Parts: sequence; structure tokens; C-alpha cells
Amino acid sequence: MYKPYQKPVINAFADVKVAAPKISNFFILIVYFLSKIYFFILFGFAKIQLAGDITLFNVFKKVLKGESRCIIAFRHPDGREPQLLLWLFLFKLKKLARKKKVRFSRSPHVIFVYGYEVARWGGRAARFFMPKLGAIPIHHTKMDSKGMFRIYSAIQDGPYPLAIAPEGQVSYSTDNVPRLEPGIARIGFQAAEKIKDIPLEILPVSIHFRYGKNGEAAMEKLLRKIEKLCGFSRNETKLLNLEQRLNNNREYILKVNEKRYGIKSDNTQPFEIRLQNMTEIALSNAERMSNIKPEGDFFARLYKVRHECWDNIFLPNNEKLNTISKIKRCILDLKAGEAWHINRHQEIADFAWYFNNPLPNNKTTLHKRAEYIQNLWDFANRTMGGAFKNRINIPAKKVIIKITEPVNLTERLGDYKNDKKGTVANLMEDLKKSYLNCIREVNKEY
Repeated sequence: MYKPYQKPVINAFADVKVAAPKISNFFILIVYFLSKIYFFILFGFAKIQLAGDITLFNVFKKVLKGESRCIIAFRHPDGREPQLLLWLFLFKLKKLARKKKVRFSRSPHVIFVYGYEVARWGGRAARFFMPKLGAIPIHHTKMDSKGMFRIYSAIQDGPYPLAIAPEGQVSYSTDNVPRLEPGIARIGFQAAEKIKDIPLEILPVSIHFRYGKNGEAAMEKLLRKIEKLCGFSRNETKLLNLEQRLNNNREYILKVNEKRYGIKSDNTQPFEIRLQNMTEIALSNAERMSNIKPEGDFFARLYKVRHECWDNIFLPNNEKLNTISKIKRCILDLKAGEAWHINRHQEIADFAWYFNNPLPNNKTTLHKRAEYIQNLWDFANRTMGGAFKNRINIPAKKVIIKITEPVNLTERLGDYKNDKKGTVANLMEDLKKSYLNCIREVNKEY
């Protein structure tokens, strides 16, 4: 039977509505019971260890008492850090503090800042849970006066710390700090100027995963899964060492992408240079297909493409889709489908920018090998059209939450008034040094 149109795979939707953030104590009680199941799904039997606990207790004690304000600057290398920290602050911190004879004037909590796109790809669960925990959504690429007002209000008025990931998004690297966005410094200094009589501090927090025998077995299983995707048989790989196996797979995946983008593969060039070239072409491809003029640095361009695609899937003007003509509706659905496919180029460009760590070998520490294989899977996953939600995490034996000394922004206000740009740059450099010190200390001890 003849059909006047082909129903698209991807549909356009009216933009999602996110409720205004407001902490619900009743809801937190519900989350307490649900969190045990959810936490097990995310972290399994991993033991959580808090390093620098006294520093954390003292910061929270002052903030909750109204004697200071705080921005928690947490590293975001894995993707599960917000859930981990929320669980720690809501349900464990008070008990841990009591063991060290520290008492808080009120129950601890923390306000997270997240991108609006999370409410879109995170589905109904994210849109339901996050506002009731007080989390604040913000746009990355366009003016969001409402979101910024909420952020400044949360910092200035308290009574809880505000949590921001200075890396801007998942960075896929625990032992490196690939990039930090200066937005956290600008927000911090502008808020500090308006806070009277009490200091505003930034508290750097770094999170590290460590693995045991189960993790090593899972790592090998994931590597075999990647080899199967790439068409390598057991007979081809059984005599190879780890470095050779990893190199064969990443070369295969890169060559598939080079062919896809019409790049002549040149094995005489280092992998990192070829990957960088492919990454730029993938992003340029997405910009061309979206009719977006390349402007700004790599991530400004990346965010612009991402939001353009999401805005074609979730229509920001909240057009009433049930009242328009069938033809108009089909056109919007087709544009949504095109946006989904364009976003596949953005996804591979996004991940590939980070995928430049050296190949590990059998002597490399286990957590670096595990992380690399997780990322190698992601390289294959993004190549096949996947996204972050398709990431596979190797089960950890231990998760270390490393707390370091806070940075007092109020003490730097004089420098900020004289040289805003330079003071912001110095703060970001100090924040990076703090993270690198955390990495060195954790690697030395664990």
C-alpha cells in the first residue's frame, strides 16, 4: 500500500521542561533508600576511601555555620563523579565527621551545576531527580541569565557549597589534566566581590579509581570485545603482548575513521598527529552539515554544534507539534534525524580530542591500563555512532576521593581588581597544580 511519507527513526520533540531547583527533604529520604541500589550499579563492591578528610570536614563546618562560602571544584575524568560526591556529602559525610569528633550545625548538602543537555539526553529520570536535589542547569553556549542568577545566589546566600567541574565535561583521564575552563574562576571572583564579611574559597577535589583481580579480568574481557569488533581473531592476538594488541586496535579504528573522512592514511606520522587531523575534519564536517561558521577555539565550536543539534531534536521554541500540519511535522522530524546524524561527527570529535595518552604495556600500572582500554572501547563506540551513555566501566576495587587545601578567592580580590585576566589565569594555573599534586600523591600512596 502506498504511503505518502516515511516515518523517521528520530522524531522532533517539544523542548524539555526542567523544574526550578528546590531541595526536597522528603525526596532526599527517598533517594537515601534508592541510592544503595543505584550506587551498587555504578560502583559495585568498590571501597570508597576519603583522603584529606579533616580539610573537608573543616570546610563544610565553616560553610554550614555561615562563616564562609565554598565552590567545590571537582575533577570529572570518569563521568560518575557527581553521583559519587552527592552520595558522600548527603549520606556519609556527617557520620564520618562524627568519628573525628567534628559536628556540623546542619545536615550537609551540595548544589551541583550541570549542562541543560544532561536534562535532554538523561531522560525523565534526570529531569525528575536533579531539580529536587537543588541542582542548577546552565547553558554552555548561549546567554542564560536565569541560570547564572541561580548560581550566584547559591554561592552568595549559601548555606551549602556549590559544585562545578572546571574541566567542563568528562575528560577521560585520571592522571592528566587535559584542560580547565576559566568560567569557575570568573564566577568565583565575581561572587566574592559581592559577599561581605566572610571569605569565598575554592576546594579542589580529585577522584581516582584503583582495580584488583576482578578489574583485570574485566579489562581483558573488554579488550577481547574490542578485538572482535575490529575483526581480530584469538589466533591473531594470542602471541601478541598488550601494547601490540592495543596498537593494532587503535590503528584499525583510526584507519576506519580516516577512510570515512577521506583522509589518506600515513603510517609514518605519529598516531597523535593523525588523530588530531581526523578530529578537526570530523568537527568541520559537523559544522558544514549544520551551516555553522567555525568561530572560537575547538570546544567553543564543539559546544555550538552540540547545542544546535539538540535544538533541532528538542525544539527550544516549544512549538506545538500536535497542532501543525503533517508536512511541517515531517520536516521537523527529518531535521531532527539529520541533527542526530550530524551529532555522530561531533561525538567522535569530542572524544578523540582527549584520546592522546601513550600506549600502556604490561608493566604499566593497572589503573592506567584499565582506563586506556575503557577509552579504546569508547573510541570504537563513538566510531560506530555511540555516545557517552554507551561507555563501559571496568569495576573498580577502590575509589579514592582526594581533598586538598582550599584556595581563598577573597584574599585575591585586590589582584583581581587590578588585573582580572591575569588573576583568573593565575588561579587556573594554581588549580591545575593542585590537581597534579593530588595525582602524584595518590599514585605514590595507592
